[in-house]
Amino acid sequence: MNISSSHYYHRAVEWIMTSGLHVLLIVVLTFLGVRLLGTLSRRLFEGLAGRAMDTEQRKKIETLATNVHRAVTIAIIAVAVMTVLKEFGIDIGPILAGAGVLGVALGFGAQHLVQDVISGFFIILDDQIRVNDLVEIAGKNGIVERINLRITVLRDLAGNVHYVRNGQIGVVTNMTKEYSRYVFDVGVAYREDVDAVMDVIRSVDEGMRADPAYREDILEPIEVLGLDRFADSAVIIRARTKTRPMQQMRVGREFNRRLKKDLDARGIEIPFPHVTLYMGQDKEGGAPPLRVDLKKKD
Repeated sequence: MNISSSHYYHRAVEWIMTSGLHVLLIVVLTFLGVRLLGTLSRRLFEGLAGRAMDTEQRKKIETLATNVHRAVTIAIIAVAVMTVLKEFGIDIGPILAGAGVLGVALGFGAQHLVQDVISGFFIILDDQIRVNDLVEIAGKNGIVERINLRITVLRDLAGNVHYVRNGQIGVVTNMTKEYSRYVFDVGVAYREDVDAVMDVIRSVDEGMRADPAYREDILEPIEVLGLDRFADSAVIIRARTKTRPMQQMRVGREFNRRLKKDLDARGIEIPFPHVTLYMGQDKEGGAPPLRVDLKKKD
């Protein structure tokens, strides 16, 4: 081995025994730190969720846990990369300065990304959307499966997954924030007693609130708003019930089933659309003839 090779060999051994060990230690500590952070954050937020009093608090905790864990993990990895570069003798000062300039350039070229991140930050900060909420955003509706600073992921009733950029979200309609409502539009024939129909609606509600399968999900007695409008073939009575989040559809469908059976049992007609033909009258009170041609089927 010549002098030059021996020199490089000794320098490599010296680097491995000093900086190399430091790099290995940084990598190992980073890996362990990320794993430990994931375990601690999961247990911490699971503990908080277990002590949470209602579904709303649990959903909020779950959403915050996911985003906090992701942000801290990125920060740890970034610090580790900078430290490793320093151990390789690379001056990170110019890199940081260049990163600042590059960040400004990317800011002009990636305005949509910046808009998404800023919008996502305020959506999470304002607690507008949480994981497992039923929402409508950017013309799409479904249950929130994932939300971060860039996108919100929804899954609709048909199982379709929608990826919505946070920058596209202008109006958020959250149908499960703290509680939910189900609105009933009950149509009955014009000849029926409206007050009697309202009594039937209240009776069905009392029966459901007494049922162990539904009483925990119904928060208040049904609110009968009254005769809402006169439709073509029916009068419409509007009512609404207040339920726990995500339970409004389940309660509403069962209420409709029971109401239909009760109305049928009492002989109250739920009309189908029909047309009344009126020929009109002239000024003298006469009506034009109505020609009807009846043909017997063979």
